[in-house]
Amino acid sequence: MKRLEYIKKIKEALNIHPVAALLGPRQCGKTTLAREYISLLKTEHPKQNYFDLENIEDIYRLENPMLALSQLKGLIVIDEIQRRPELFPTIRVLADDKTIKRKFLVLGSASRDLIKQSSESLAGRIQYIELTPFSFKETKDIKKLWIRGGFPRSYLAKNEKESNLWRESYIQTFLERDIPNLGIQIPPLNLRRFWMMLTHYHGNICNYSEIGRSLSLTHKTVRNYSDILSSTFMMRQLQPWYENISKRQVKSHKLYFRDSGILHSLMGIKGNDDLLTDPKIGASWEGFMLEEVIKLNNARQEECFFWSTQSNAELDLLIVKGNKKFAYEFKYTDHPKITKSMRIALEDLSLDKINIIYPGRKTYKLDEKIQVTCLDELKVE
Repeated sequence: MKRLEYIKKIKEALNIHPVAALLGPRQCGKTTLAREYISLLKTEHPKQNYFDLENIEDIYRLENPMLALSQLKGLIVIDEIQRRPELFPTIRVLADDKTIKRKFLVLGSASRDLIKQSSESLAGRIQYIELTPFSFKETKDIKKLWIRGGFPRSYLAKNEKESNLWRESYIQTFLERDIPNLGIQIPPLNLRRFWMMLTHYHGNICNYSEIGRSLSLTHKTVRNYSDILSSTFMMRQLQPWYENISKRQVKSHKLYFRDSGILHSLMGIKGNDDLLTDPKIGASWEGFMLEEVIKLNNARQEECFFWSTQSNAELDLLIVKGNKKFAYEFKYTDHPKITKSMRIALEDLSLDKINIIYPGRKTYKLDEKIQVTCLDELKVE
C-alpha cells in the first residue's frame, strides 16, 4: 500500500530543513516508507546512505559518527535513532555545514519528548512527521480496520488467526525488547499487567491512585508507566479543555489506546463476534473513531482535547486550531439522538457545530448545529 501523502510530507520537510524525523510506533511502516521515498526520489537524491541501528554492522560503522558521516553526501537515512540519541549533536554540526549538499532522514520509535536530545540539538533544523498505522482514509475497510487495528502486518494478515498471533507477538516484543532498548528498566510483567488494567480505563478519566492500589504500585510509578506508553505511541493522554465559565470542569486527562487492534488483543477479543458481544464495544468505537478523526484532520497532540464538567456535561473530542474549534461525539448506535450534554457544550463552548460519528451509512442533520456523520462522508474541517 503506497502512502503517498507521507512521501509528500517528507519531501516538503527536507525542502525546508536539513533534517526530517519520521516518528511512530515500531512496525507501523517507517522503514518501508523511507525506502519508498528513496526509490521515488533518486533523481533529487542520487546518492543514498542507509544506517539501521538494529544492524550490528551499521552500529560498528557509526562507532566514530563524525568520521563516518562527514564523508557522506546526498541523503543519509538513520533508522531506529532512539537507540543512539547521542548522534544528534553530530547531525547538528553536519547539517550546519553548507559546503556539502546533504540531508538527514531519521526514523524513530519514540516521541520527540522521549528522544530529548533531538529537540535540544536540532532546534530550527528539524521537522517532525508522525507516521501512524493505517487509517480508514487509506484502507476504506472500516470493519477490518476496527477489529485488527492499523499495523500493516496485522491489517494485511491472511486471516483473523494470523492477525491475532502477530499482535500477541508484537505486544510481547514491545514489552521484553523495545522498552529495555530505550534504556527503561521495568519488569515486563509489571508493565503488561498495567497495560491490561488500562483496557478498563480506555476512554475514561484516568485515576492513577485507583490503578496503583489495584496493582500495589505507587501513584508516581503508575504515572511513569502511563507516560512511557504514551511516549511510545501506544496510548493517548487526551488533555482536558478549560473554558472561562462558572461551572466546575474536569482537570484530569483521559486515556485511550491508539490502536484498536492492540486494545482488542489485550481485552481477549479475537474477532467480530467477540467484539459485538463485549460490554466495552462503545468505548472501543469511541477510541477507534477518535484516532481516525485526529488522523483525518492532521491534528497535533497539543490541538486535541476533551471537555467535561463536574455536572456530567461533556464532549468526546475538541480539536482547536488557532481560534477555530471542531467538536465531535462518537456514538455506537444506529440512531444517535440529541442529548442535554450536547446542548450545554454548544452553548458553553460557543460551538458552530457538533459532528456525531456513528457506524451507519447516512449523513443527516438532527438540528441546525448537530449533524450525524458516517465515516465515509467525514471531511477535513
